[in-house]
Amino acid sequence: METTKSIAAAFVKAQKDFSPALKSSTNPHFKSKYADLAACVEAVIDALNSNGIAVIQRPVLCDNGVTVETVFVHESGETLSGGVLHVPSQKQDAQGYGSALTYCRRYGLMAACGIAPEDDDGNAAVAAQKAAAQKPQAKPAPAVNMDDALVALRESETLESLQAVFGPTYKAATPEQRAALKGAYDTRKAEIEATMEAA
Repeated sequence: METTKSIAAAFVKAQKDFSPALKSSTNPHFKSKYADLAACVEAVIDALNSNGIAVIQRPVLCDNGVTVETVFVHESGETLSGGVLHVPSQKQDAQGYGSALTYCRRYGLMAACGIAPEDDDGNAAVAAQKAAAQKPQAKPAPAVNMDDALVALRESETLESLQAVFGPTYKAATPEQRAALKGAYDTRKAEIEATMEAA
């Protein structure tokens, strides 16, 4: 029978020293801050390594996106899986899969470690998004960058910020893009509502 006694004890010690993932990167399309992959790794790697734990994120083959399993490996040889996360890729090319892989690794690591992005005055960010959405645009863009749009929807932390991103994006999208945007919106809305009910 496989034991996890050593890695469990080491992980508990490491988690006491985890930091929040700092929102140090800017989404160029929506001008919003988010915690990139480097910030997520930086928040936990020193504490993990100091307690004899390495982290491995291994991709698993799938047809319509990227699936990543986050695994913690202890110096004793014991391992602990942090779970498997799947993210669909909007574009079936290298850029689309690369974006999905980065997103998958970020959120898989945060979920496995039990950390969250640092709150950088979310209310002000929501207010700025609402103000931008209310400004009339004489010539709205005929289409939106789906990679940026989907990332912004997935990273919305409240129903207000989710709607602030979805509204103007949906209006600017083509009919083909709107179905994907609505699906991502509905999924994230359900996740936020579930979190609110559990709180």
